[in-house]
Amino acid sequence: MKSIMNTHGGDIIIDSEVIATFAGSVANECFGIVGMAGVNVKDGLVKLLKMDNLSTGVAVKVENAKLIIDFHLIVAYGVNILTVSDNLISTVKYKVEEFTGLSVEKVNIFVEGVRLID
Repeated sequence: MKSIMNTHGGDIIIDSEVIATFAGSVANECFGIVGMAGVNVKDGLVKLLKMDNLSTGVAVKVENAKLIIDFHLIVAYGVNILTVSDNLISTVKYKVEEFTGLSVEKVNIFVEGVRLID
């Protein structure tokens, strides 16, 4: 899915994969987040993804020219999930809106696992 912005100079089209990659990189910088989770729906397996593909574990939808971003995360053991989630939501909302010029309507967080940090 692509988001389209009409400007005085022409149209700007941003692929949702670009937004997902950027949002994934922002999320990986947040405290308490170990990484993105790849969910195998068929087997119900969750695995920690490497930093190679930052858009995996992130889904971006465009509705009424507003973004809805879903994160499937693995968080660090012992952190307060609500605090980590609030931090992620505010950080991603601010940085994605700054990056794209589009409004973020909602950020959904799905905690798929917990992992000890070495």
